Amino acid sequence: MLYYRYMDNPQTRQEVGRKLKEARLKKKMTQAEVAIKADLNTNYYACIERGEVNPSMEKLESIIKVLGVKSAKILPF
Repeated sequence: MLYYRYMDNPQTRQEVGRKLKEARLKKKMTQAEVAIKADLNTNYYACIERGEVNPSMEKLESIIKVLGVKSAKILPF
């Protein structure tokens, strides 16, 4: 699957995480607020922002929906 090919790259995960953080800060939300609304553990969401984990597409879609941004602004494909 194309998604996992891109997200296997640590640099890509870090870039996605950076974009998520930027979107979250623009919305003036905390990591905990995003995590709760996306039905994620706060520590896991923090790991996503740091590019330490490879979240499923479904989890990323949930986060993107909570942040109210288009997936094209976050995902590199």
